[in-house]
Amino acid sequence: MRIIAGTARGRRLETREGMEVRPTPERVKEALFNILQFQIEGRRVLDLFAGSGQLGLEALSRGAAEAVFVDASRESADVVRRNIAAVRAEGRAKVFQTDYEAFLLRRQEPFDIIFLDPPYRSGLLEKALPLAAAAAAPGGTIVAEHPTDEEVPETAGGFRRGRSYRYGKIYLTLYRREEE
Repeated sequence: MRIIAGTARGRRLETREGMEVRPTPERVKEALFNILQFQIEGRRVLDLFAGSGQLGLEALSRGAAEAVFVDASRESADVVRRNIAAVRAEGRAKVFQTDYEAFLLRRQEPFDIIFLDPPYRSGLLEKALPLAAAAAAPGGTIVAEHPTDEEVPETAGGFRRGRSYRYGKIYLTLYRREEE
C-alpha cells in the first residue's frame, strides 16, 4: 500500500495484519481520488474508521489542509500515527482513538470531505451516515465505501445519495447536501 500522488507520492504505508482490517484496494483509492480531484485542495478531511489512514493521507498528499483520523482500535491508531510520520504530515494531521459516535457528537469544526469505510455488513455505515452529515460543512461530500450487496440509505441528515461507482465487489457512494 502506498501514496499514489502528490507530495508524498510513492511512500509506502503500513497496515495492520489480520482479518480485522480491510484496506481499500489501490485501484479503488485511485478511482476515488480521480472523482474528488478538484475538491481536495485546502479542504478539511475526516477519515472515519481510519484503519491505516490511507484515505486521509492520500488527501493530505494531494493538498488537503488538514486530516483528522478516527479509529476505536489502539493498534489502528498507532499505525495511523506511524504512517503520518512516514509521509511527514504531523503538522496537518490529528489522530483520535475513540468510537466514531463519541467523536462525531463532540466535534467542533465541520469537515469538507468525510470518508466512511466501516467494517462491511456491520450496520455501522447506516448508523454513522446521519452523524457524519451533521459534521459536514455546507457543500461538503461524504464518501461511503461498502460492498455491492449492502444497501445504503437514500438520505442522511441533509444529504442525498448521489452517484455510486462500482469497482468489482466494492461501491463508492457519494452523498451531497440536498439543494434547499
